[in-house]
Order: sequence, then C-alpha cells, then structure tokens
Amino acid sequence: MAKSVTSDAISVILANPFPDSSSDLPEIVVQVVDLKPTGNKYMFMASDGKMKVRALLQSTLASEVTSGNIQNLGLIRVLDYTLNDIPTKNDKFLIVSKCEVVLSALEAEYKADVKVEDSGNSLKQNQEMDADVQIESPGIVLKPKQEVVTKSAAQIVHDQHGNAAPAARMAMTRRVHPLVSLNPYQGNWTIKVRVTSKGNMRTYRNARGEGCVFNVELTDEDGTQIQATMFNDAAKKFFDKIQMGKVYHISKGTLKVANKQFKTVQNDYEMTLNENSVVEEASNETTFIPETKFSFTPIDELGPFVNGRELVDVIGVVQSVSPTMSIRRKSNNETIPKRDIVIADETKKTVVVSLWNDLATSVGQELLDMADKSPVVAIKSLKVGEFQGVSLSALSKSIVLVDPDTPEAKKLRSWYDSEGKDTSLAAIGNDSSPSNRNGARSMYTDRVTLSHITSNLSLGEDQPVYFSIKAYVSTIKPDQAMWYRACKTCSKKVTEAVGSGYWCEGCQRNEGGCNLRYIMALKVSDASGEAFVSVFNEQAEKMIGCTADELNEIKLHDGEPTYQKKLKEATWVPHLFRVSVTQNEYNNEKRQRITIRAVAPIDYAAESKYLIEEMTKIKVSN
Repeated sequence: MAKSVTSDAISVILANPFPDSSSDLPEIVVQVVDLKPTGNKYMFMASDGKMKVRALLQSTLASEVTSGNIQNLGLIRVLDYTLNDIPTKNDKFLIVSKCEVVLSALEAEYKADVKVEDSGNSLKQNQEMDADVQIESPGIVLKPKQEVVTKSAAQIVHDQHGNAAPAARMAMTRRVHPLVSLNPYQGNWTIKVRVTSKGNMRTYRNARGEGCVFNVELTDEDGTQIQATMFNDAAKKFFDKIQMGKVYHISKGTLKVANKQFKTVQNDYEMTLNENSVVEEASNETTFIPETKFSFTPIDELGPFVNGRELVDVIGVVQSVSPTMSIRRKSNNETIPKRDIVIADETKKTVVVSLWNDLATSVGQELLDMADKSPVVAIKSLKVGEFQGVSLSALSKSIVLVDPDTPEAKKLRSWYDSEGKDTSLAAIGNDSSPSNRNGARSMYTDRVTLSHITSNLSLGEDQPVYFSIKAYVSTIKPDQAMWYRACKTCSKKVTEAVGSGYWCEGCQRNEGGCNLRYIMALKVSDASGEAFVSVFNEQAEKMIGCTADELNEIKLHDGEPTYQKKLKEATWVPHLFRVSVTQNEYNNEKRQRITIRAVAPIDYAAESKYLIEEMTKIKVSN
C-alpha cells in the first residue's frame, strides 16, 4: 500500500461524522500537524493537504505518541473516529479513537496544490496529471489524480462505496463512542460503559405531582465518567435491569450541561435516559475494568467543599491508622465497622479520612499493617465534612489505591522522604490563616460584624452558612460543664463502666482511661454587639492556652481562685474567628446557633492590609 495522504480525506470525514461499523468507508490517511499534549491526550490538526480539521487522539493512543510512533508531521490511517460540532465556535472537532501509523515525521507540512507548467501542449498536461505526483519530502508518494473535475464529499463517498473497509473496522460489532466525545448537539450515539455507582430509587413531589427517580454513574474504558438520571417510567423500566458492576451498551439518551451543585462526577455534561432509551448488557463481548482517573484536591484547599455535594479526590502519605471501631447507625441501629486514617501532603496539612464497612476491614487493615512504612494512598470520591474542622468520609463508591504507580504518588513520596517526614504538620482547619489559597477559608473572606449575624435570624435555615469575624472573648462562665470524658481512640463520649474503666459506645469496648475534651459556650463581642457561641476542643485550647485535662488539674489541685484566674486571662483577647451559623429548634422555637470552627491570632500586617483595601472600596464607591 502506498504511503500517501488520502486525497479529500477531510471531505470524506465531514460527510460521515458518525460512521457505522458497517459503513464501507474508503481508506483515510491524514497528516498530523501541530501535535501537542492536553492532559493525558494529544491535540493536532488533521490535514489532507487541502483542508484541515481540529482533532484529538484518545488517551488510549497517548502511548503511541510518547513512544515516538505517532509524530508531528507524520501520517496516520484513521480507523475509528467521531466528528463533533462546536456550535459556539461554528467549528468541527475530530475525535480519533483508533488509528495506525503509516509514516513517521516528514520534513514539512504537505500541500496538495500541484503546479503544472504551461507548455501549450494539452496532451503533455494530461499525462502529467495522470502521473504520480511527488512531494518534496523523500519517500512520500501521493495517490494519482483521477479526475480534474471537483467532486462533492457525498459524491466521493458514493464513488468509493465499493472499496473494502479496513480490517479493524470490519471486526467491530457496533460503533461505540467514547464518553469524552459526547455533547448535547450530537445525533445518534452508542456508548459502552460499566456501572460504577447505582443510587436508590427515590420519590419526589412537585407542582406537577409525584414521581420517582434514580441515578447511576457510568464509566468507559478510558476512565471518563458521566452521571445518568432516569425519571418515572424510565426509572421503573431500568432500575432492576441496570446492575452495579456490569457493562452495558446504551443509546438514545439525551445530554445537557451538568448542574454543578448536584453533579458527583467530573464531566461537563449529564445524561438522561427515557423509556425509549436502549440499554443492552454486553454479555457476549469483551468487557473491561475502567481506568481510575483522579482529580486531586490539595488538603489545604478542601475548605470550600465542606458540607457541599461535590466529592473530592485526595492523595497523601499515611501518618496514622486507628484500630477498627464499631459504630451504631441511628437510622436502623445497625453496627458497622469504621477506621480513621490521617494523611498529609505537600501543603504540610493533615486531614482525617474515615473508612467504612469493607474499606475499613480490608484496605484499612492493609494500611494498619504497613503504617510504619508511611504508604501513599490515593482515594477517589470522598465527602468533605466539618467534624473537628475539616474531615473526609469515604462512600460506598470510593476507591482506595495503596502506593499507586503514578507521577503524583512518586512526587509525593520524594517530598516526604526528603523533607516531609521531618516537617511540622498541622491539621487542616486548625489554623485558617489569611494566606490560604483561594481565600475560601481565610479569616478575611466573608468578613462581617456580629450584628450582621444576630440581626438576621433566618441565616442557616436550609444549610449552614459561614462567616469570618474579628471579636473578643468577653465572658467565659466558670460554673458551666466545660468538658466531657472522651474515648482516647475515637474521641466520642464515654460512660463509667461497671467495676472500673470507661465504656465507649462507638468502639464497643472498655478503656482503662479517658481524655477530657472541651465543649462549652462563651460570649464574644465586637463594636457592633455580642453573641453567645459554641466552641469545641481544638479551638478552645487555643483560646484558653491549655488542654481540658490541664485545666481540670488546675481546678482540682490549685483551687477555684486559680482556676477562675486562668479563665479570666483568656478574656478580652482579640481573635479572628471562622464561624458557622445554623438553626436549631428547642421547645418548638427556632434558635440561632453560632459555632466557632477555626480560630487564629491577629496578624496585624495582614489586618492592616485588609483595612486599607476596605477603605479603598468605600472611597471608590463614594
């Protein structure tokens, strides 16, 4: 077969944007121009010498580029593709999912314009046009021109309809589109995906009546994910048919731009399947295990995700692993295993990750056995909570990889071995300093006065809202219950056991001793007013200057006057606070609850800069 660019290859592609496996398309050989990486894929311009189209090599073909097989200015034979419209740019985009290398790099970009000298001899011209045309790059021969008359793309396809299709295309049972190629403007498509998460059937009620709905997360062999939703008749039709972990061919669905507030996967679009959609199990074909793709969030940037719907991926070095605990669910009184691990990353922050059920007993035990080696873990799909500042919790669909062979893991291991293990690490949320990235949990983000919170009693009705304040601790009542007895393992409240020791309901066992942890109320004040706030252990330690155990020792051994003096020393000291505001109901009366989530001392340089910026804003607005 001649190593040549196919004449009018781009026209053929434009005329057949979504070829079927049965289509007898002609051979399509194009030149790769302007090849450059984008993530784990490669973009280029596909050229036939006359026309060009923007193109993308699927991630499965990335190794062909890194190995040097596919090169810039080289030739490739396109065996499988999809052509997408980009309406916003009035442009086309070619997704190449299968190809083979024809030739490595040429010396220059090929141009199909062929100049024929005018000798006055028409016969000589015709002979030249019928002959093979050589381009300047050595060893490359173009196909002979058959006709001078320009043909449309449709005519070209019709004339070449009898040509044999490439063997790779003939072997395909159906045309499968990669998820990355789908968009709302595309016509018919079929995807081959594995169900990697399946939700429960839920009922809802709105102005149009009652209905039911359930969601699934679908993953193709490239690791690309998309969330699919089924309502009412479609939900009833597919709920039993779609099984967790199985591979399906799905077609006749619709796509729309994903709602960022509710999406659970990294995809710009979400899919809806209706009762006319087709879902067929790929039982007689080779199935696949999807590639796990991560989008890591640094630990010091977890703040904006607290109590949100969006899930995060993290990677970190394991600092500690707790024993397995038994937690009793309030909903059904069922006991489930739990294990906490603490991980750290290059931001020099740590965070607690709670593993549940099988993850706690399988991967959790593996991590406990190798904890002394400080393994690296990559965890996908974690929910971000606010227990003790910021915390992470695994879900049923979470994936944990131990010491993965990835560039991120190697980089993290190198950092930890060289400097991380000797560096002072702090828990995320314990010192929300003004320099935090994005300012999301900075003490200078959403800065308000106390009166702004106390005068708006509807704050926090639907979900917690967060503010930053600068205030003084004005009152700490010395006669309140300032601490509770806590389990040394899980920090939950313990009770005195029969005989001796303390019983932990969370760990389901007796402990010989316990810790005291702060849980108290205090009054804070600023120029606009005052408010009572709740404060927990880590934040209280910073304000009082000692642990609850140490304060208890002062009260027992040094006496009440010394105890009250210690509390008085903590008052009328200015702090920067990050607080949450929620609504609690007590005796059928809604009350506002303000909780201190983080506390930091005044950084006067940063505070001065903040005040100057605020003054500038006022000046500009006036």
